[in-house]
Amino acid sequence: MTATCAKGTRAQSTPLSLRVRSDQQGRTVPQSFIGLSYELAQLSEPEFFSAQHKDLVALCRRLSPSGVLRIGGNTSEFCWFQATSETPAPKLHVPPGDLAQNWMPHRLFAIQPAAIDALAGFLKATGWTAIYGLNFGNSTPERAAVEAAYVRQKLGPRLAFFQIGNEPDLYQKASNGTRPPGWGFDDYVREWLAFAEAVSARVPDARFGGPDTAAASDWVVRFGNEVAPKLGKRLVALSGHYYAEGPPNDPKVTTERLLAGDPKVAQSAREIVRTADAHNLVYRMSEGNSCYRGGKPGMSNASAASLWAADYLLTLASLGCAGINLHGGDSRFLSAGLGDHNPGLEAAGNKKQSAPNGFYTPVSTEQGQPAEARPVYYGMMLAQEFAGATMQSLEPGQSEMLGTYAAEKNGKTIIALVNKASIGDRDVLITADKPFHHATLWRLTAPALDATTGVEFGRAAVSSAGTWIPRSETLPIRNGAVHVAVPAASAALIFLS
Repeated sequence: MTATCAKGTRAQSTPLSLRVRSDQQGRTVPQSFIGLSYELAQLSEPEFFSAQHKDLVALCRRLSPSGVLRIGGNTSEFCWFQATSETPAPKLHVPPGDLAQNWMPHRLFAIQPAAIDALAGFLKATGWTAIYGLNFGNSTPERAAVEAAYVRQKLGPRLAFFQIGNEPDLYQKASNGTRPPGWGFDDYVREWLAFAEAVSARVPDARFGGPDTAAASDWVVRFGNEVAPKLGKRLVALSGHYYAEGPPNDPKVTTERLLAGDPKVAQSAREIVRTADAHNLVYRMSEGNSCYRGGKPGMSNASAASLWAADYLLTLASLGCAGINLHGGDSRFLSAGLGDHNPGLEAAGNKKQSAPNGFYTPVSTEQGQPAEARPVYYGMMLAQEFAGATMQSLEPGQSEMLGTYAAEKNGKTIIALVNKASIGDRDVLITADKPFHHATLWRLTAPALDATTGVEFGRAAVSSAGTWIPRSETLPIRNGAVHVAVPAASAALIFLS
C-alpha cells in the first residue's frame, strides 16, 4: 500500500501496523492535566491575571476548561506581599561574585492585595485552579504565612496548593546564589518544613506540593519519602521541572535533537510516579518547555515545538503524570527572571527580534498587543483531547520518530500519531480489538518545522478571541482497519467509534 501525502513525498510501501488493546488499560488522564506556568512577578501588574484580560481568558478556556495555572519561577524568590501600605519591603539579597554571571533577578517585585483579588476573578472566569509559589529564597516563614493566608482567603477552592520556593537544587550554584556553597537537600528540608508549619499555623487547611526542582529527580523522590510522613495529608503533590534543551545559544541545541527525545524522561518519571503512589500523592511537571532560558528562535517558537509538546505531554500522560505546566508569559518578566540576560537573542543573531526570552511561550501576551496562540499551544491542544481519557496499549508501541498513543474516552477510541521526522511520511494501518464503524481525523500541520506562523489543528487556527472551528476528515474503514498517512513534521488525531 502506498499513499501520496501533502508534501509530495511518498509514504513507505509497507505500512506500520498498530493495534489498540482495550484490555490493557493504563491510567486515566486527569481533566486538569493541561496547565500554564508564569512568573510570580506578573502579579506586580494586577491587570494581567484579571477577568478583564478577555483574550487571555479566552485562550485559557480554549486550551482547557479546567486547567491549572502555576505562578512561580525565578522571580518568585524576589517577590514580596505588600499586605498594607505600611508593610516594609524585605532587604534585597545580592549574591556575592560577578552579577553578570548570575541568572536571578536583581530587584524586588511588590505584590499587592489587589493582584490576588484580580487573580481570583481570572480563575473564576477561566474555570482554572492555581498553584501559588511562595518566596522561599529571600523571605521568612512569617512573611510567607501572611501572604498564604490572604491567597487562601481570596482564591478559596480554586487554590490547588502552595509551592514553597523555586528550583532549590540550584540555590547553591553561583548562577543562582540564593544559598551558600555546600547547602544541600537536608538543609532544604529543614528550612522548607519551617515555612510549611508557619503557613499551616495561619492556614490550617493549607495544601502543599514540592520540591519544584530544576533537574534533580532524586530530590523529588527523597522529598516524597522524607516529607510526606512528616506532613501527612497536607502534602498532595510532588513537582519538578523539565526543559528538554538549552541554553538556546549552545550550537548543540537543534530541532533534530529536541524531536529525537530523551529516554531519561521515562526513567525518571516512572521513579517519581512510584514514589507518589506510595504516599498517595500525584506528580506534576510544574514548569518546563522545549529549551530553558527563554527558548530558541526558529525552534521553540516554531512548528517543531508543537510536535515536541504533543509528544512530550502524551508521553508523561501515559506514564501516570497528573499534569504539566509549560512556562511562558510577558517577555519583560521572563527576561527579569533570567537576570535580564538575552541568550535567545544571541542565538537569533538579531537584536531586533521580538519577544526576547519569550520564544517558548504558549500564549504571547506582549504589551499593547492582543494575546496570541503560539505554535506550542497547538501541541498542547492535541494533548488536551486526552484529558479524562483512560490510556490504552497501542501495539507494537513507539516507532522511531513516530509517537503513538491511544486511549478510551466517552466510549470512543482516540489515537495520536506524531511524526517528528523532518522528511519521510508515515503510512499507518490501525486495527482494534473492539469493532469500530466510524473514523475521523484532525491534523496538526504547518508549512515547515521552522515555521513560526501557519500552524493549524483540525485545519483551523485559534483566534485571539479563542474561536476555533476544526474540520474533520472522514477515513474509510476496510476489513476492520483504517489507513492513515501522516506526513513528515505533522501529527494526526484519530477518533474511532
